Amino acid sequence: MTDSIDIGVLDSGVGGLSVLREIRGLLPDTALGYIADSAFVPYGRLSAETIIERTCALADIVVAHGARMVVVACNTATAAAVPTLRTRLEVPVVGMEPAVKPAAQATRNGTIGVLATVGTLNSARFAALLDRFAGPVEVITQPCPGLVECVERGDLDSPETRLLVRRFVEPVVAGGADTLILGCTHYPFLRPVIEDCAGPGVALVDTGRAVARQVARVWESQGGGGSGGSARFWTSGSLAQLRHALDVLWAPGATAATLPGDGGTNHA
Repeated sequence: MTDSIDIGVLDSGVGGLSVLREIRGLLPDTALGYIADSAFVPYGRLSAETIIERTCALADIVVAHGARMVVVACNTATAAAVPTLRTRLEVPVVGMEPAVKPAAQATRNGTIGVLATVGTLNSARFAALLDRFAGPVEVITQPCPGLVECVERGDLDSPETRLLVRRFVEPVVAGGADTLILGCTHYPFLRPVIEDCAGPGVALVDTGRAVARQVARVWESQGGGGSGGSARFWTSGSLAQLRHALDVLWAPGATAATLPGDGGTNHA
């Protein structure tokens, strides 16, 4: 396996694997590199300055490994850091945003719910999305502390996880939402549990596939190609925990390593 990668994907943890999966489906011949910044997960508890510092450091690592594109597969990091990344990097940067527009178009009764981290819900980027796309639609926002940690552990269906999901979903549905936005890349891995708690009349919307399509468009506009369908994974946290998460969320036996140094100023 070559050390070089084509596309680098960054997240606060393993949630961005939901986006990586969609990218792999559209670009099977690209070499992908993924960094889980799990020593700092969740980003929602960090200052914007720290998120920018971490995201820029991780982007530098994947670019040093040859990445011709950087994907920030984290809503909170996108809101805080993507404008800075685009001024610093010479390669294209693709970010995330909660699916306010498609949810507003999909709702039948005019009420949507947003499940997200505190950092995303409090961001200026999210406020701008509501101003631009929500229009007359009522939006119920629900911060979901603890769900990211469940996914990080690979705990997708335990009684404790189900109880936590129910605690967040039921008030939003009781408030009238017929469409729920999964506003964090970790949450698609909890989709079956969220669907069970929300009930059959509630639609779920996330942006992973739409982001992957944008990645594919930008990739082809840059000349396309690829270095083979490999995938490499790094973490700033526990390597054992990443390997367990990859077994559950990606594929058994995936190649994984710990970032050298602090995963920030010391580049791989």
